[in-house]
This record gives sequence, structure tokens and C-alpha cells, in this order.
Amino acid sequence: MAVKFRCFLPCRELLPYIRYYWILNTNENLDVMTFPIGYPQLIFHRRTRFYIPELKSEQARFSISGQVNFPARIQSSGDVETIVVVFYPHAIGTVFNIPLSSFYNEEIDGYSLGDKTLNALADDVLNAEDSTEAIKMIEECLLSRLAESEIYNFKRVGVSLTQLFSDKSISVERLAQISCLSRKQFDRVFFKAVGMKPKEYSSVVRFQKSLWLMQNGNRDFADIAYSCGYADQSHFIRECRRYSGTTPVELLKTQPVYSDLFASPF
Repeated sequence: MAVKFRCFLPCRELLPYIRYYWILNTNENLDVMTFPIGYPQLIFHRRTRFYIPELKSEQARFSISGQVNFPARIQSSGDVETIVVVFYPHAIGTVFNIPLSSFYNEEIDGYSLGDKTLNALADDVLNAEDSTEAIKMIEECLLSRLAESEIYNFKRVGVSLTQLFSDKSISVERLAQISCLSRKQFDRVFFKAVGMKPKEYSSVVRFQKSLWLMQNGNRDFADIAYSCGYADQSHFIRECRRYSGTTPVELLKTQPVYSDLFASPF
């Protein structure tokens, strides 16, 4: 079986919270470098699990992946059927009423949370007849959790994210003003909802924007630095090394460049 990668949009009611679902099927061995993407994820491994060398561990069969600030490889020995729910940055806490800050630089075994509803969902998804049935189960569970949840600070943080995505050089102080919060309140609310402090998350957004520009053929690093809100080209190169483990030149030589945050998987 060749690598088969499929993406699906959520139902209309979940569109504000879930960006998309993706499903990976393959019998081939995988060894892929991944970068901080800015989106938290629920991950269900129905067969072989991914091994993360940087964490020296396998992902759990059902795991929650929070915001990370380091590159990492995912490896597998084949026979993969993985389903991933990609949430918008500030949405997972709204649906599950948990602070995403608890998952900073972590991939947590979802069963360890002791949430009976989530545990039952994981059991159903992992034992579903096929991935189509599993997606339906996920949607039903998320819709029921959404009905029970409080939409606390969801809109405030959402407005600040919209501004950040359109203006990569916007200050945290300005984001706080847009959210009608003090800087200290905004830092606390943003960290709880998104899982990363505003300043650090802004740097992930800049990096992802640089990937999007390179993905679309831009090789002028000075222009990329300016367009993404970096202080200068050297700043861009340092941040690229921080989040990808290598320089932009080497990155372009070694693998296809793709921005999870700004490119459409469809």
C-alpha cells in the first residue's frame, strides 16, 4: 500500500473549533521531520503508533498533542492507520474544558486524564469498523461536549489570533488591547487557551509564515524576513534553525517545505 493521506472538513457546527481531520494509511516505513505547527491535535493510532526520537517514546494509542517549540521526527515501521483531529489554536480547551497550557511541549496519553467520555470515545474510535465510522463517532462526541462547555474567553482570544495571523509584527500589548484585557490578564488567558505564551506563539506564527512563502517559491530571505516581521535576515535564520533544526538553505535542500498553519491541506 502506498501512502494514502486524506483530509476532511468538520460538520458546520464544529467549523469554528476544528480546522480539519486527517487520516494516514500506509504499510511503508515512515521517517518524517515535523515542526511546531501552532495547532493542538487529538491523535488516534488504530494500528502502529508513531515513535518520537526526541521524546524517546512512542505516542500513546490515544494522545493529545499540545503546542511545542522544537522540531521532532515521527517514525513508524509500517501498518499505519492514524486519525488526527486538528483544532484551532484556542479551541481544544473550550470543547474539553481543560487548560491547553497543561500540554505545553507535551504529548499526553489521553487515557491518563481520567475523563470517562474521552476514554469511551477513544475505545470506540480504536475499535471502529473503519475510519469513516470513527470520524462520525468523533463528531458526535465533540458536539455533545461543545453543548456542555462554556465559551469562556473564546471570542477574545480568537480576535487576537485573527490579528496576529494577518500582522505578524503586531505587539503583544496591541493584542491585549484588541482583546480588552490588560497585558497581564491577556498573557494568562492566552496561555491557558492556546497553550503557549503570546510572544512565543507569535514567533511560531512568523516561522510558519516563512515556510508558506518558501513553499510558494520565495527564495529571497531578506524579503521573507521583512514580510514575516523579523528584525532582519539574521533573525529569520536564527528562528528557522530554532524551529526546524537547520538553516533555510539546508531546509530547502533536504525536504519539501510546507506550512501547516497557512497552507490549505485541500
